[in-house]
Amino acid sequence: MTKFISLFFLLLSSSLIFSQKNKTKTAETSKPFVLGVIDEIQSKELNEKRILNIYLPEGYNPSEDTKYPVIYLLDGSADEDFIHISGLVQFNSFEWINQVPKSIVVGIATVDRRRDFTFPTTIENDKTRFPTTGHSDQFIAFIEKELQPFIAKKYKTNDSKTIIGQSLGGLLETEILLKKPFLFNKYVIVSPSLWWNNGSLLDLDSQILNENFKQQTDIYIAVGKEGLTPTAIPRVMEVDANLLAEKIKASKSKNIKVYFDYFPEENHGTILHPAVANSFKFFYPQTQQ
Repeated sequence: MTKFISLFFLLLSSSLIFSQKNKTKTAETSKPFVLGVIDEIQSKELNEKRILNIYLPEGYNPSEDTKYPVIYLLDGSADEDFIHISGLVQFNSFEWINQVPKSIVVGIATVDRRRDFTFPTTIENDKTRFPTTGHSDQFIAFIEKELQPFIAKKYKTNDSKTIIGQSLGGLLETEILLKKPFLFNKYVIVSPSLWWNNGSLLDLDSQILNENFKQQTDIYIAVGKEGLTPTAIPRVMEVDANLLAEKIKASKSKNIKVYFDYFPEENHGTILHPAVANSFKFFYPQTQQ
């Protein structure tokens, strides 16, 4: 009996030792799954530090001469749109897909999107509900004077610059397109909140409408079945997005190309992913074999 008990404790201790060794081995071999890099930029325009999530394409080597397009993503935090949009870019750049050239994705992590993505409004109720709004001019200056030069200096980039945004992000993109169109040559504007300030952006004049506008600029506008906007005066998201597309289509410049995409089976929460996938087909059409 004593021998049996001794054998039992020997087997038990051996099992515990093996288990501990196995756990130690698992802990030693585990390592982080790295999707990209986290960068930081100190902004004088915004008077704050901003976090950038950067996806670098397969084969990226800072010591080589190859340069890549840059896709700037609004709402680019890890818990917002950075991961799934980077995944779309990676998937569409696989050699057996070859829809999109290998690209760098710059996700701009959000701090206060109502502050950064909106211009001043004349609607008193919106001023009260959203007291930090109205500083898109500072955020646009940050993009133009600080962010784009920072990315161009630190990473291997070419002249192709795309911007992606939804909702208030789409509002900001529309403002950039109409006021400072040279900042980007490809715009993915999804479900833009054009209701802001009672749709005043839709009445704004822009150099992109003129015959002498020279930069080749591709604009993709998408909206789902989204209905009425949160405004005192009723507006419809689908109608506003279509009005923006029609405004741009009226441009006399041969260098402006616009595509309007309606997703009746998607809503404000689900549209971004399929819209971005479709925008790549518009920007990079493939020749049928």
